[in-house]
Amino acid sequence: MAKQKGNVVTYGLSGKIGDLLVFRQQDGKTIVSKIPAHSGTVSEKQAAHRRRFQQAVIYAKAATVSPETEELYRVAAGKGISPFNVAVADFFNAPDIHHIDLSEYTGKAGGRIRITVDDDVAVKSVKVEIRNADGSPVEAGDAARGAGGLWTYTAVQDNDNLDGDKITVTVSDVPGNVMQEEREL
Repeated sequence: MAKQKGNVVTYGLSGKIGDLLVFRQQDGKTIVSKIPAHSGTVSEKQAAHRRRFQQAVIYAKAATVSPETEELYRVAAGKGISPFNVAVADFFNAPDIHHIDLSEYTGKAGGRIRITVDDDVAVKSVKVEIRNADGSPVEAGDAARGAGGLWTYTAVQDNDNLDGDKITVTVSDVPGNVMQEEREL
């Protein structure tokens, strides 16, 4: 790729020239590219993606107005990437649940469930729900954040019979994306 430095002709130029070139500014540099080709028709899948992208832009605008979330996205942004762009990307990416460790949960109060999760920016919450085999609730609550993506839920109720019980872990990130995983005991 050719690079031109100090070109007074293209400095600050943006827009379209004829049906050939598009000029835009990014990080103080002028980017020149060929005009993208469009077929003129939009498939339902493309229309759905455009609607989702529009929602992402609306989210990013709101997120970067709030000082707390704007700072969160500023810290996550790399060189040459705006907090706004990070917020748009975060909107599209749900958190991941990597591991649910049930080895310390024996059904007794004080037993621990450890969950390893991550997200491209930040995990907002990890919730744990324990249900009996018949679907009746045993308990539910928030896991506590630890270091390195490790969250720990400490049971508060005794659970006498674990056969067929289900543990559901629900993880959410800042834009509200949710990932859920269920384990049977």
